[in-house]
Amino acid sequence: MNKRFIIMLGIALVLAFFAAKMVNDFLIQNRASTKTTVPVVAAAVDIPYGAKIEEQQLKLIDWPSDSVPPGAFNNKDQVVNKVAKNNFYAGEPLSEKRMSVYTGGSTLSALINKDYRAISVRVDDVVGVAGFILPGNYVDVLATKMDRVSNQALTQTKLQNIKVLAVDQDASHEKDKPAIVRAVTLELRPEQAEIVVGAMQEGTIQLTLRNPEDNQVVNVKEKVEKIALPPPSIPVVKKAPPPKKFLKVIPW
Repeated sequence: MNKRFIIMLGIALVLAFFAAKMVNDFLIQNRASTKTTVPVVAAAVDIPYGAKIEEQQLKLIDWPSDSVPPGAFNNKDQVVNKVAKNNFYAGEPLSEKRMSVYTGGSTLSALINKDYRAISVRVDDVVGVAGFILPGNYVDVLATKMDRVSNQALTQTKLQNIKVLAVDQDASHEKDKPAIVRAVTLELRPEQAEIVVGAMQEGTIQLTLRNPEDNQVVNVKEKVEKIALPPPSIPVVKKAPPPKKFLKVIPW
């Protein structure tokens, strides 16, 4: 009798445990289903870098109120006509830090960081690294000038880790194939822009493409390359022909 009672008590305890667990799981699910949400503005389609955002590119999604992304928007009107400073993908919430205010004119002006300027430099297939420089890349700027006295070319790295805003008139990051371009637009501080303009006036400049994971700025020295220059041309002075002598015949 005593043994039978113990068995029944054990079965009752097991059943009570499973019943309590089921009730607890139900309460957790019910609490999760009643969790409050708020509307958040997200991309309805992929939005490329540098694009002015339009209403049809946006949608509202429900987001848990206790985990709203920092800088998120809850109204489409807060986003329309802003410029994307990064690529946005469909379904991704939009944030304030990744957009810029558009006040008119070129959208490129909205992509320039505060206290910086944009300056375009003329390039060819050599200066432009055979067309492999694309928006979003980082480059170094090298300047070469000729010393006519010593017949030597002086080359120096003037600027390092400079962001490329656009190539020709295209600021899209979607490009992944090289193309020969005529101009590259760089993002510079005002004093850096003065250095580039001065270097272009003194000689030639060339851009070197950096690895995207390499942002180190190192001290560099001016390098001298000996180049044989043709000897200066000496003007040839033509001698005036001697005056012609005439024989005067005097009649007798």
